[in-house]
Amino acid sequence: MKRRTLLGGTIAVVMLGLTSGAVAQQPPIKIGMSMPQTGGLAGGGKASLLGIEIWRDDVNAKGGLLGRKVELVVYDDKSSASETPAIYSKLIDVDKVDLLFAPYATVPTAPIMPMVKQRGLLLIGNFSFQVNSKVGHDMWFNNAPWGPPDSWAASFLDLGQKAGGKTIALLAADQEFAQNLAKTAREVATKRNMQVVFDQAYPPNTVEFSSIIRALKAAKPDIVYVASYPPDSAGILRAVNEIGIGDNVKIFGGGMVGLQFGAVMENLGSLLNGVVNYNSWLPEKSMYFDGTKTFFETYAKRAVAAKVDPLGYYLAPFGYASGQLVEQAIKAVGSLDQKAIAKYLRENEHKTIVGPIAFSADGERKETAVLQAQFRGVVDKNIEQFRTSGKQVILFPEKLKSGDLISPFEAARK
Repeated sequence: MKRRTLLGGTIAVVMLGLTSGAVAQQPPIKIGMSMPQTGGLAGGGKASLLGIEIWRDDVNAKGGLLGRKVELVVYDDKSSASETPAIYSKLIDVDKVDLLFAPYATVPTAPIMPMVKQRGLLLIGNFSFQVNSKVGHDMWFNNAPWGPPDSWAASFLDLGQKAGGKTIALLAADQEFAQNLAKTAREVATKRNMQVVFDQAYPPNTVEFSSIIRALKAAKPDIVYVASYPPDSAGILRAVNEIGIGDNVKIFGGGMVGLQFGAVMENLGSLLNGVVNYNSWLPEKSMYFDGTKTFFETYAKRAVAAKVDPLGYYLAPFGYASGQLVEQAIKAVGSLDQKAIAKYLRENEHKTIVGPIAFSADGERKETAVLQAQFRGVVDKNIEQFRTSGKQVILFPEKLKSGDLISPFEAARK
C-alpha cells in the first residue's frame, strides 16, 4: 500500500490509503486520527495504526463502505497531549473527515474530549483509561477491554486475596494514567478492608528504583500493585531482581505498561517470570475468534516491513476491531449519520477478532475482558517463545482462563 508523506511546519502529515482505486466517482470515506509515530508512545502507536491499516485494506478489498473506499488521514501527535487539540481541529475543520478515531493512550486523548463532545461527534477510543468519566460524552466508545473502572484492580486483588493476601503495597508513576489505576486499587482495597502498608508515587523520569524497592520490601506487603510506564517497568523489575521483594508477597504486578510489547519482553527475558500483569490479547486457545488467526498471519508479515512490534498482541488487533465496529454500524444504519452510528454501537453487541464487544452507557465495555496473566518459563533473548501458549497463562477472566496462579511470587520466579 502506497504512503504519501506531507511535511509542513512542525506537523508531519501522513495520508494513507490513496490508491488509484480510491479515486473513484464517489469520494472516499475519510477516517481521521492522530497517532504517536514518534516519542515515547510511538511503539504502541505504530502497531495500533498497522492494525487499522489492515482493516482498511480488508474492507476496501470487499468494496468499501456504502460503495465508497475508506481512506485514513493520520497525523503524528509526537506522543504529546499538547499536539492533539490542534490536530483534531484540523481534521474536523480543514480535512473534513467523516469519522474520528482517538489517538493511542490516555494522555493524548484527554485534551480532545471536551471539543469532541461540544461538536457532537462520534469518537472511537483507543486504549484510554477513564477519559470519559468526567466529560460524559454519549458518543464515545473505547475499543479497550477494560470495562468498569474498578475491574482492573479488583481482578488483581481477587487473585491476591485468594492466595491469602491481606495487605497491599501501591507503587505508581506520578502521571494521569498510573494515578487513575492506583486510585481505583486504593478504593477497592478500602472497600475490602485491606490495609495499605505502602503507598508511593514516583516522578515519571525515575530510573533508579533500588531505594524505593528496599522501602517497599521493609513494609512486608502480601500484595504489590504496580502502575508504571515502560522505562520504569523495566527499572522496577531489575531492582526487584537485585534486591528481592520478600517471601510474604503472594502476587506482584497488576498495571505495568511495557510488559505487553515484544521488544520489552525480549529485553527483560527471565526477569518477567512470576509477574502477574494486565494484558489485552495473548496466544492462548481461548483468545481466538473469527478472523483472529488470519489477522495475525497478515500482521506478522507486514510488521517486518513496517518495523513495528513483531508480536503486536496488545494494540494491533484492537485497532482492527475499531474498524470492525464502525464497519458493522455503518452497514446497519446505511449512512454516516454519527448519532445513528452511536445509537447502533450503544444498543448492540458486535463481533470482532478480539471477541464480542458490548458497550455500557459511559462508552466502556459492559463486561470487562482485561486479562490478568502470569509469566512462566520465560528464557532470555528469545522473542519467538512468546508466540506459543503457556508463557503468559491467563488467570482472569474465568471464561478466558488457561491456568491457576502460582504463589508466592518468589516461588513463581523460579
